[in-house]
Amino acid sequence: MQDNGTYPNTLIDGFGRKVDYIRLSITDRCDFRCVYCMSEDMTFLPRNEVLSLEECARLVKIFVSLGVSKVRITGGEPLVRKNALWLFKEIGQLSGLRELVTTTNGSQLEQQAEALKTAGVRRINISLDSLDAERFRKITRVGDLDKVLRGIAAAKLAGFHNIKLNSVLMKGVNDDEALPLLAFAVDQGIDISFIEEMPLGDVDHTRDSTYVSNEATLKLLQTRYELISSAETTGGPARYWRIPNTNTKVGFISPHSHNFCESCNRVRITCKGELYLCLGQEDKVDLMPLLREFPDDDRPLIEAIIGSMRIKPKGHDFDLKRAAPAVIRFMSHTGG
Repeated sequence: MQDNGTYPNTLIDGFGRKVDYIRLSITDRCDFRCVYCMSEDMTFLPRNEVLSLEECARLVKIFVSLGVSKVRITGGEPLVRKNALWLFKEIGQLSGLRELVTTTNGSQLEQQAEALKTAGVRRINISLDSLDAERFRKITRVGDLDKVLRGIAAAKLAGFHNIKLNSVLMKGVNDDEALPLLAFAVDQGIDISFIEEMPLGDVDHTRDSTYVSNEATLKLLQTRYELISSAETTGGPARYWRIPNTNTKVGFISPHSHNFCESCNRVRITCKGELYLCLGQEDKVDLMPLLREFPDDDRPLIEAIIGSMRIKPKGHDFDLKRAAPAVIRFMSHTGG
């Protein structure tokens, strides 16, 4: 590989924002079919159109050399990717990487949590939208709640101290579970973030009909809990609140009610090697052709990544009133 030392080690976009966080999807496949993320009958990419794990590792090494200090491995469900642990080990030992994290549905954690900890994963985000087994299966279409709960227990047993639940509340589906989900997080001594549903992909319901604002969720939680606003950050878009005398902080990711784009510090790479500069826009740079045309020369990739900063948009343009979704690609395509 060519030496990257002649290039700047920071990525600055046209609005002066430093990009130091990448979210890399390593597969579009998932063992769940969550109603807000996928259609029920998904067609997944053929293997040759997906980045190899070696290509994923190469990209991460390049981004870290350019000043990225936080990497999140996502999917689909990243832990269903064969030999995914090899990639976590490769990334986990990189000099300059401050934090390696992953987002998972929890289905594979019972078997893999300890190995992830050993590989260098610092934090785990686990999607959990219901504590009712029947409702959980309805939302995920195929998921087993008990398996996920065992995965959470395994992550705690493995020594993860930074576990966070991610919950998407939907009106008429699970919006009555905000308080039970928070109570579960408090009982487990872990964190939780509530995420407003994002209009990505053509799903079988209208987003406007199921939208629950985080403002409403916060007011509901405050009827039961004392919540104290916190300046804490994990490097992402969540705004946090602390519950006194507990180990739990509550986050709110609010792309609709509180746009967080002014401080955006991240880009996303799909499992096809598409570098998306914004979750809610179509601006992208295709990195796979460069990976495969120049297997021994990083310079073209570095120049493409640095050049991509010029097209990073100021923000997303989500509008729940639109008849069509803001972005046609599914969340599982871009990476959770």
